[in-house]
Amino acid sequence: MPATTLARSVLKSALVLSPLLLAGCLATAPTMGENKGTVSGAAGGAQAENQNSKLEHCDETLGTLAMFEDPQAPWWSQMRERQLGSTLPVLRLMVQQSNCFVIVERGKAFANMERERALMQSGETRAGSNFGQGQIVAADYTMSPEIQFAGKTGGAGGGIGTGAIGLITAVAANMSQNEASTTLLLVDNRSGVQIAAAEGTGKNFDFGFFGGSLFGNSAVAGGAYAKTPAGKVVTAAFADSFNQMVKALRNYKAQQVKGGLGTGGRLGVSGGSTAASKEADQQAAPAATPTKKPAAAAKPKTTTKSTPATGTGTK
Repeated sequence: MPATTLARSVLKSALVLSPLLLAGCLATAPTMGENKGTVSGAAGGAQAENQNSKLEHCDETLGTLAMFEDPQAPWWSQMRERQLGSTLPVLRLMVQQSNCFVIVERGKAFANMERERALMQSGETRAGSNFGQGQIVAADYTMSPEIQFAGKTGGAGGGIGTGAIGLITAVAANMSQNEASTTLLLVDNRSGVQIAAAEGTGKNFDFGFFGGSLFGNSAVAGGAYAKTPAGKVVTAAFADSFNQMVKALRNYKAQQVKGGLGTGGRLGVSGGSTAASKEADQQAAPAATPTKKPAAAAKPKTTTKSTPATGTGTK
């Protein structure tokens, strides 16, 4: 929707509701299932309900997946300052809805799994609880989310006129764009090799009104218009990252290194012990000067004296 059309719609709603807002008598009943974000709905096993149709889907599951979110990363504390929680719940929902991986628990709930096993070992659980060894599913891969950037990236400027057109101009003049950029990394847990990496982006617009923001908390300044908050922008960026990763994995081809992975690579160093290093040393060594064989002694030439022919003459 063009910015001018959206601004007119926002202004119309604000003008209709302004008497009620000023009187403080406007209230609506809670609604359920509305204002959905980029990732919504549910997942049960391989089945998904009410998922975003733009989310990539895999007909064949690629393996088991654990997720790791680094709480020491700078972006992690910045999200807390914005009252945004962990990214893992929405990512886990998104991945399971895609059917590309089977999620295994390695987060805080894993402590409760260990507690149940401790109860079984202590003899406190009922017979047949079946919490014996050898049942936890291994994680083939680990996915790590990172938020590279999330914030405002400038706004529109403009003068303030009079009348209805002036009000629209005032809204457009305070329009700003929210953007987020995210990455997802996929690592093979057995080898430590990075399998895939993907980047994604998301954005939306804020519209100012009477010096405030329609995404703010001031009712008089235009209402608590929060249909697309910062959290949904970040979620949209992660969905874009995941879609890009799935597209790459559909055409996955393992990287090959001559001689095998982890055996020294193809970039040898002088004096090293790897095959590439030995090859580099051989290429750097000067070519050996061939030894000349001594010339054979010349054989003396034999001269043959001609004997004058003797004939018998008749005297």
